[in-house]
Amino acid sequence: MTAPAPTVIDLTGTWTLDPAHTRIGFSARHAMVTTVRGQFKEVEGILQLDAVNPTASSASVTIQTASFDTGVPDRDGHVKSADLLDVATYPTITFVSTGATAGKGDDEYVLTGQLTIHGVTSSVDLAVTFEGSSRDPFGNTRAGFTATTSISRKEFGISFNAALETGGVLLSDKIKIELDISAIKSS
Repeated sequence: MTAPAPTVIDLTGTWTLDPAHTRIGFSARHAMVTTVRGQFKEVEGILQLDAVNPTASSASVTIQTASFDTGVPDRDGHVKSADLLDVATYPTITFVSTGATAGKGDDEYVLTGQLTIHGVTSSVDLAVTFEGSSRDPFGNTRAGFTATTSISRKEFGISFNAALETGGVLLSDKIKIELDISAIKSS
């Protein structure tokens, strides 16, 4: 059982993502029978939060594509190759928000923004939940958020695949993205 995080009254201000406590995860179907999960280990970003009008808040995030990791070096090497992410040509993935709307619950929002992967930019909606805020033992004010979305990798020009003998394909087009964000208030 986990106790809920206490809430700090004023979230208004600039927040910096804490890469040591932030996870940008993903999952994709493999060979039509299993799900492969992984993460990008290098991420940086800034949140501009407005406690009075949360829909005026914004986010900007940059991910280093070479930090792609599923725990299997051979698979990671293939995904980083020109067949898929092509990290030599496209070293970053970026997200810049363009708007926010209130979600279903009190601490839920939809953050809309421009996601750029593989040199292609497309609008995506992130379902965001505010998980709480508190002061850590080092005097930092922290806020936590989770967010999810799904994208089509083909929409971003990543179309490599292989047909399976039994029918179907090796890699799903649909990629689920899961974020666990810890941000530290910087002003």
